[in-house]
Amino acid sequence: MHKGLLGAVRSAPIVLRHLSLCLAAAALAGLLVLVQAELLAGLLSGRHAEAVWAVLAGVVAVRAVLGWGQSAAAARTASAVKNGLRARLAARLARPGAAARSEERSGELVALSGRGLDALDAYLTGYLPAAAVAAVVPLAVLIRLAGADWTSALVVLMTLPLIPLFGALVGMHTKATTERQLREMTRLGGHFLDVVRGLPTLRAFGRVRHQAEVIGRMADGHRTATMRALRVAFLSSLVLELAASLSLALVAVPVGLRLMSGTLDLSTALLVLLLAPEAYLPLRRLGAQFHAAMEGVTAADAVFEVLDREDEDGAGTAKRAPERTTDGAAPAVSLLGVTVRHHMAGPAVLDGLDLEIAPGERVALVGESGAGKSTLLRLLMGFVTPERGTVRLAGGERPLYVPQRPHLFAGTVADNVRLGAPDASEAEVRAAVRAAQAEEFLDRLPEGHRTRLGEGGTELSAGQRQRVALARAFCAAPAGLVLLDEPTARLGAGTERAVVAAARALTAGRTAVIVAHRPAMIALADRVIRLHEGRVVSDTRTTAAPHERPRPAGAAR
Repeated sequence: MHKGLLGAVRSAPIVLRHLSLCLAAAALAGLLVLVQAELLAGLLSGRHAEAVWAVLAGVVAVRAVLGWGQSAAAARTASAVKNGLRARLAARLARPGAAARSEERSGELVALSGRGLDALDAYLTGYLPAAAVAAVVPLAVLIRLAGADWTSALVVLMTLPLIPLFGALVGMHTKATTERQLREMTRLGGHFLDVVRGLPTLRAFGRVRHQAEVIGRMADGHRTATMRALRVAFLSSLVLELAASLSLALVAVPVGLRLMSGTLDLSTALLVLLLAPEAYLPLRRLGAQFHAAMEGVTAADAVFEVLDREDEDGAGTAKRAPERTTDGAAPAVSLLGVTVRHHMAGPAVLDGLDLEIAPGERVALVGESGAGKSTLLRLLMGFVTPERGTVRLAGGERPLYVPQRPHLFAGTVADNVRLGAPDASEAEVRAAVRAAQAEEFLDRLPEGHRTRLGEGGTELSAGQRQRVALARAFCAAPAGLVLLDEPTARLGAGTERAVVAAARALTAGRTAVIVAHRPAMIALADRVIRLHEGRVVSDTRTTAAPHERPRPAGAAR
């Protein structure tokens, strides 16, 4: 059994019981073939009385029940193993920093955890039971044949190894073709998901048609890989069937000649002819199931590779995780020699960055797109793990973060505002809404802040969603550090003034890092830091005095 899957089965006793029941039922049903052949040979040769037909019918019924039990236990085993692997995969990728390390492969991971793991059904419900039967039945048939006719047993013994031999030779090629098929499938799924996520950008730059052509080429590559794997599977079936047929002929022809010459009795001849195919059949089925199960095994290898890599990454980067200190004399934010890469072999997004921000200071980050501004915010949130360097945040609380494109969940406006403080009272929600300059437009909704929103809050404009996100930050648990990622991007002048006013109130008396392009947001800052290619190229203090305004009463918890 696959080493990783064996560990997953052993860790869950109920899964182990289901798998054991499945394998035992398969082996027992296989052994009943000997009893069935013995009874049938005796009945056809006249050696047994006709009453034995009832016994034969009972044996067939027991085999049917065992087959049903095997299928049910195998299905439960497969379901439990797949669910367990998906849960472990999701848990590992939910760890801080894991999402950032896997972001460029998220679509591939979706395809792997979906259709990829679904392919394990053929391995758990087909291959493993077939392996249990193949380990027991051929040996039992050989022992019985040796007792009935040692000549036929010797022929079976000599020809039986040909089937696994040919199966192994073809299987070596099958693994490579199946791995390529899975790789093409996950690559296609990953690229398609990335294209869907970036459709607005592709449309803006006129690259939609090009990406459609790329997806077409990738789909054609997946089709080619799939057809190649199917050709190998069909070739394997042909080879195994041919080897089994020739082996049976070597048994059947001498038996027929000896029966005609009178050197072999009818009952023994019938028993040999009924049992000989049963010696080859389990190995033929095992070979066929091997090719059907190979895609699932390859997917399992990929899943365990991800899980093992996440463990190694977690152990290797533990020393580089952002440190938090409660020393009040230290800077609120301190970065020393921080380097961040989104791709292991790609360029550094932050390159040896040194930065200190004093408590209560508001800093605006400016620079061209791709300079590393948003990555710096994600670093401070703990979403990104630096390749090297040290990150220190004063205080133990989590920073408040308002993204450029906030996500609103299905539910009421108040539910979205309470996201960071589920037990906030009605009065506290109203105070947060008022502080975020959202009261005016919320009052115009059918049920005010109790109005239900759909997924993503598409009923609201971009500016309204941004103010609801600010209200969420006002209502959240107190935090000394506020991170704003271009909150006025894509907003009109009137909405921008409201958002700037709310941002001013939110950052009053707090340390703030603001990614900004527009002058109105930059004007909130005490310092303006310009980034270029992940490095600080200028650090200018504004002429305005540091902001020390108190926060509006009741605006935050």
